[in-house]
Amino acid sequence: MLSEVTAMILAGGLGTRLRPVVADLPKVMAPVVGKPFLTRLLDQIASAGIRKVVLCTGYRADLVEKILGSAYGPLQLIYSAEETPLGTAGALALAAHSSGAINILAMNGDSYCHADLPALWRFHQEHRAVATLQLAQVSDTSRFGRVQLDADDRITRFDEKSSAIGPGLINAGIYCLSAQALANVAPNQSVSLEREIFPALIGHDLFGYSHGGKFLDIGTPDSYQQAEAFFGDSIERPA
Repeated sequence: MLSEVTAMILAGGLGTRLRPVVADLPKVMAPVVGKPFLTRLLDQIASAGIRKVVLCTGYRADLVEKILGSAYGPLQLIYSAEETPLGTAGALALAAHSSGAINILAMNGDSYCHADLPALWRFHQEHRAVATLQLAQVSDTSRFGRVQLDADDRITRFDEKSSAIGPGLINAGIYCLSAQALANVAPNQSVSLEREIFPALIGHDLFGYSHGGKFLDIGTPDSYQQAEAFFGDSIERPA
């Protein structure tokens, strides 16, 4: 079912907070147990049956393409490089415009969730959603902000980090998007999914999928140090 879906990975971040531990590498290329973090996401995508991936690059885009090339296992890799920072929605709109993608499974390039991607996509289709966010349960949402759902799994509110203390559901950085979700974003417009697109979709078929496993964000040196233990030996491998 996912073979006709295009995966897009937001891989343009500067990784400023990680500079002390990864030097001048893009954040997505930070090594984890001997291989770039980005390849962990590619392994997960390949195992789900997706075969086309657009990498939305920015900082050191040339290095990402030099290391990964045009294929990874069974995956075709296409590059969509931002000349100026476009935000998460702007980067995806640029990539969708250049690739012609309609059905998109997008991922943040600096986080990982042990998610069942085929089940997530089925949920998205069955609910005829404009956008579906993979959610993760964490013990303290204060670093990420909290996502609130109603009884029908519609997202009703995003709580700011300052008010989101204690356990709850967070945005896990994996999104199923219909063409409608990015329809009003111009290819070179700077727009944020998290701050502009998703809040505007509340009440308009925006859903959260709360079935999933462990979550890791490598955005800080402390969380990056947890990556080796997080992955261990249970990594999805390309088929």
